[in-house]
Amino acid sequence: MKTLRFRTRISKSGTIHLPKNSSLVDKEVDVIIMPKTRRVRKTLKAKEFVEKWAGFLYPLESNDSKFDYLMEKYK
Repeated sequence: MKTLRFRTRISKSGTIHLPKNSSLVDKEVDVIIMPKTRRVRKTLKAKEFVEKWAGFLYPLESNDSKFDYLMEKYK
């Protein structure tokens, strides 16, 4: 039997409503309940953002000599 996954809520009375599925009729099943956790995103201040991403797009080391060599080579 293949695994099925769906999201639902537990009602205030404690019942869980399952979708109708003919393949589950008169079968034994395992039910695992995992509460969904909510992630709280931390907002970054501008200074923190710059410190976090500084140097991401450009390497800290300069390759000027390599660039100059290639420019001379392909002139």
